[in-house]
Amino acid sequence: MDAVVSVISEVAPDILVIQGFDYDLTGAALGAFADLLRENGVNYPHLFAGRPNTGMATGLDMDGDRRRGDPRDAQGYGRFSGQGGMAVLSRFPVLEDQVQDYSAMLWRDFPDALLPETPAGPFPSEEAQAVQRLSTTAHWVVPVNVPGTGRLDLLTFHASPPVFDGPEDRNGRRNHDEIRFWKLYLDGVFGPVPPGDFVLLGDTNQDPNSGSGLKEAIRGLLNDPRLQDPEPSSDGSAAITGDPYDTADWDDPVPGNLRVDYVLPSANLQVTDTGVWWPDPGTEAGQTAALASRHKLVWTDISR
Repeated sequence: MDAVVSVISEVAPDILVIQGFDYDLTGAALGAFADLLRENGVNYPHLFAGRPNTGMATGLDMDGDRRRGDPRDAQGYGRFSGQGGMAVLSRFPVLEDQVQDYSAMLWRDFPDALLPETPAGPFPSEEAQAVQRLSTTAHWVVPVNVPGTGRLDLLTFHASPPVFDGPEDRNGRRNHDEIRFWKLYLDGVFGPVPPGDFVLLGDTNQDPNSGSGLKEAIRGLLNDPRLQDPEPSSDGSAAITGDPYDTADWDDPVPGNLRVDYVLPSANLQVTDTGVWWPDPGTEAGQTAALASRHKLVWTDISR
């Protein structure tokens, strides 16, 4: 925890979306975390966290191993309800009454869903697919009121890793559709699109060029003219692999270091600076980054 606080205090973003943060109904953990950050010089008076799909029990065999009640039998992997959720911490007011939460959407109701199939039929079963949600963690649109600028919509999610499955490619297909959700959202398929400025950010668990998974959705997102990819880089990634654009440090050679974490501002915004907080691993700051997380903090400065 000390390393995580150190990284956030060093970068001190105005708005922070944090992944892998356990959810509780009263927000006690998030409030305590915000207090800890305040003690270390970063004040986030405005917090938001909705209930994620992680750990949400289904009572069914969702991964086809003929057992029930395991972490992979939840709507999203989790040993308990809310494990590894998401949270928004902001210096500016969060318009909670205008949050859009798409996390309850059933995967089978998603347009042209890549539902897993086997020669025997739907995987793992018709019963499971009837209740399976698209979102592993969540899909949120969280409006923030930025003083002097106005409304900024945060389009955020944390997709399933496209591994830990079998030839049916359940997780790979789900990862693809979780990413493709945002293209359809911006097309207006699910209702009104953001009225102005927005930023799409989160952990896609997908690299456009390397690693496992279906690449069409992430490549389409990065090439969408409604978004811009500032291509943040870091000295740490460059020092380890020679590729400065990776954001996650996994075991080598498989899966290896990959670019899976993104901050993609809408095309109308001006990007003034960007980067990945991943100092050279030979430095004290680099060692702190390694202790904080395999995923490194991606930041982007924007203006109108």
